[in-house]
Amino acid sequence: MVNKAVEKVSALTVLIGAPLTTLFILMSSVTDPVNAPKLFIAGGFGFALFFLLVGFQFRSSLSNFKLYWAFSLLFLLASINSVLASNAPLSQNLYGAYGRNTGFIAYLVLICTGLGMLGLHNRDSFRKIILGLQVAGVVNVIYCAWVIVFGDFLSWSNPYGNILGLFGNPDFISAFLGIFIATLLAFIFDPQTTWRYRVSAAIVAVVAFYEIVDSHAIQGIVVTGLGIAIVGFFVVRNFIKQNLVTLLYLVLASSAGTLAVFGALQKGPLSFIYKTSVSLRGVYWNAGATMGVDHPFTGIGMDSYGDWYRRARSLEGATVLPGPKVITNASHNVVMDFFAYGGWPLLLAYLALITLASIAVVKVILRNRKYDAIFVAMTAAWICYIAQSIISINQIGLAIWGWILTGGLVAYEYTTRPEMASTISAPKKAQKTSSGVGSPQLVAGIGMIVGLLLAVPPLAADMKWSEALKSQNAATVIAALEPSYLNPSDSQRLARAVQLFANSKLLDKAHEIAIDGVTFNPDYFDAWRILYALPNSTAAEKEEALKNMKRLDPLNPDVLA
Repeated sequence: MVNKAVEKVSALTVLIGAPLTTLFILMSSVTDPVNAPKLFIAGGFGFALFFLLVGFQFRSSLSNFKLYWAFSLLFLLASINSVLASNAPLSQNLYGAYGRNTGFIAYLVLICTGLGMLGLHNRDSFRKIILGLQVAGVVNVIYCAWVIVFGDFLSWSNPYGNILGLFGNPDFISAFLGIFIATLLAFIFDPQTTWRYRVSAAIVAVVAFYEIVDSHAIQGIVVTGLGIAIVGFFVVRNFIKQNLVTLLYLVLASSAGTLAVFGALQKGPLSFIYKTSVSLRGVYWNAGATMGVDHPFTGIGMDSYGDWYRRARSLEGATVLPGPKVITNASHNVVMDFFAYGGWPLLLAYLALITLASIAVVKVILRNRKYDAIFVAMTAAWICYIAQSIISINQIGLAIWGWILTGGLVAYEYTTRPEMASTISAPKKAQKTSSGVGSPQLVAGIGMIVGLLLAVPPLAADMKWSEALKSQNAATVIAALEPSYLNPSDSQRLARAVQLFANSKLLDKAHEIAIDGVTFNPDYFDAWRILYALPNSTAAEKEEALKNMKRLDPLNPDVLA
């Protein structure tokens, strides 16, 4: 029997933790206000859910969701295999590259989050998933509207000149708003929805779409169009009781989608959709594929794409478009990133989890024609996330919803089976747990503490580094480079320190840190470039630096340009 007290705590954790992950940023005390802070919150939230599942529902969830557990374990093992086999620094494998933070710890948190969804059994719990997403959506809409009308009150470093939302990037906020609009539409068309909600949701959706257009990010428009098409399918299927009409709708929607894809590739009547970024993504995807093919069983290491991009890019990518000076530390395709990070084992494990969610969606559709707003919202949001992840970077504030919905859809399919119908009814008064591991609140609290401790090092390190930069004190900067658990070393930080000391004419200290940088990560191109540029580097060191720059960027005709 489902322990309703445990589920109540799990659902509340989702309602609070997921939107907080999306919304949480820090400004004045860090150099990266977005990624490390979001990882920190996600760590506490994800582990709280996982501890609740393992502490109270481990046997039942393992019995009911064997494949999801198995593929999650395979994903974890493939990630560990990637870390152990990688030549990249351990701290980079664990916590990810600066400005991304999508290393092993991030995916451990996401795995725990997806598994935590398997503990949900009633409609109110699944509704809280969508409610949490909509709370995050409304806050972002209000913030973006303020920025458009009055200007930004946050001290972003904004090279884009467009709205950033609470993601720090116009692409991410536009995609998230597209997902958000899809969930609003799902409830607007629900016959049980009040007119007050419909009018309010419609107004918010219009404002959100205006913000997507204002962001000048095409992926938000693509995601919105896809969300409309998915919700439209369920509306047509439910309210027009003719299979032929539903089939015709699918044909028309698929045709429109196909034309849009060809348009993005500069073909067909919608070729105006094309942007140069599409060609750039082709180069980035090809480089990621090369990394995976060259390291089929281990990959290159978690979040180590940036160290390998120059070596893996094509001749055209290195010399024509985007050219030798344009680099990236992500393939702009989550699936391709997994292939690059962990080879076939990691890629197949991830695809297996996506396949389980896809099968769950199909099963629910086949056995239930009635319009179910919760299921429609979850399905539309999940498909929109998957589509976005194929053309963009894995950002923790977005990724958290992808993994929540993947596990959530698998759990929803199971609990809506005819033989399980009684367990998904409206929740009754919470029952006391009879488990010997303690109360759900205590277990969730312990899990949260564990998760926060695991996820805090990159945030703590960035806060210490930010404080050192503000101090303008050499000793404080040097202390901020000393490695420890709460201060893991980072290639970018070491390179920045060299430049700081060189600009301050403290060349001996700059040279010392430059040597530390190339020792810490011999595959970090900028470490060798900075060592080469130092006036007090020896001739032998400059020769070694040039040799390594050519090793890391073999197709660049002039690595010193």
